[in-house]
Amino acid sequence: MLPSFWNSFTTLSLSFAVFILLFDHMKRRKRWNNYPPGPVSFPFVGNLLQVNFQCPRLALTEVSKFGKIISLQIGWKNVVLLNGLEAVKEALVQRSEDFADRPPFSLFDHMGIMMARYGHGWKELRRFTLSTLRNFGLGKKSLDQRVTEEAGCLCSAFSSKYGHPFNPRFLINSAVGNVMCSLTFGNRFEYNDEKFQRMLHLIEEAFNIGAGIMSQVAHKNLIVSKTESSWLPGWVEGDEELTLRTVEIVKEHKETRDPGFTRDFIDAFLEEIEKSTFSEDNLIFTVFDMFGAATETTTVTLCWALLYMLRYPDVQRRVHEEIDKVIGRDRSPDIEDQVNLPYTNAVIYETQRYCDVVFAGVPRTTYRDTEVQGFFIPKGTIILTVLSSVLKDETVWEKPHEFYPEHFLDADGQFVKREAFLPFSAGRRMCLGEQLARKELFLFFTTLLQHFTFHIPEDQPRPRDDGYYVLIHSPDSYELCASPR
Repeated sequence: MLPSFWNSFTTLSLSFAVFILLFDHMKRRKRWNNYPPGPVSFPFVGNLLQVNFQCPRLALTEVSKFGKIISLQIGWKNVVLLNGLEAVKEALVQRSEDFADRPPFSLFDHMGIMMARYGHGWKELRRFTLSTLRNFGLGKKSLDQRVTEEAGCLCSAFSSKYGHPFNPRFLINSAVGNVMCSLTFGNRFEYNDEKFQRMLHLIEEAFNIGAGIMSQVAHKNLIVSKTESSWLPGWVEGDEELTLRTVEIVKEHKETRDPGFTRDFIDAFLEEIEKSTFSEDNLIFTVFDMFGAATETTTVTLCWALLYMLRYPDVQRRVHEEIDKVIGRDRSPDIEDQVNLPYTNAVIYETQRYCDVVFAGVPRTTYRDTEVQGFFIPKGTIILTVLSSVLKDETVWEKPHEFYPEHFLDADGQFVKREAFLPFSAGRRMCLGEQLARKELFLFFTTLLQHFTFHIPEDQPRPRDDGYYVLIHSPDSYELCASPR
């Protein structure tokens, strides 16, 4: 009798607890006037069961019926998705500071640039990083020359394949990584350098593990109330080798540094540490951010660009014709050639638009109570700006779901940049490496197309263009043949 009574009592108590939680949950969602609409959520998990984090496009399709601004409940955390040009532009450009914060990831709060919370420390670190990169060539002719020289090395590496099939990712990643190495470490590496390749591999792995972090955030940190670092040990442990390698490089710089001569970004940062509140932890995490933002995303974009050349040979032919007419074969492309290569430039921009490497950007949180298009969004709400919805906004683009370089050409065939082109995001948290990425994409792509014709290897199918998502949108592995022109 007693066990039966106890079971009934337990069931009643649990049912009452669930009712109270559900009531409190619904009351919290309704206490704000004009809060964005969204699907019905459930206690404990919210909308977690209704959202597919492994396939963001599917997740967006499942909830898009609620409009351009959608509220979700992931565990007990409020999440708002911003879709389409108008909503994203109002949030990131017109109300930039309101949407400048990051979710509270305790390990990153006062380190690095990408995940640090918005405030004075982050502003100082970003300002110093930008000014230092400018001192070492960002926006100057000297950096253009570095990229051009590296593009020449990349072409030599492609030539060494003698027209045989190969996967271009390894070589592209080496070239792009070398540009950042020259800025950060003061030197480049041979593509077969074991330490260099190990570092690039670890950075790629960090992106894969980063997807695991975001998944754990969704499944753990947003559901239960724990310290934010509770889901980080796996990442720290898996990234230990990359951390130790960076610490080793910093140590080498400290031992060989000449106070009268600043060789690179690390030297400049070590000098700044002596007269500011910056620390070596800041330096290590900032180097991580710079490599992640500047290396992996640019590599993936260039891999997409060559894949599209395989899929659309007529586009490749037009690029060849324009490069031959404007540059010829006897000199290297220059960044100033962009003005006279409208079609080539349009192909590069369309590659970024169509492949949308970063689907929704890094999560933000509202810095204070604000609103977007009349909807109230309270302070501390997690914000996902769905950049893909802007790059494929059907009210803006003529053929949003096709690869169509004419999106960036006017009636006279001249290049025109579109307002809805936001692959680097916008506002105070826009990508720090945008200027460098633009140079690399143009100079690497144009140099490769100047020297090679790319085609699909015999007996291999036309490569797919749907790709896969980890933390960014990457093409499936493919091979190409690079025939000298």
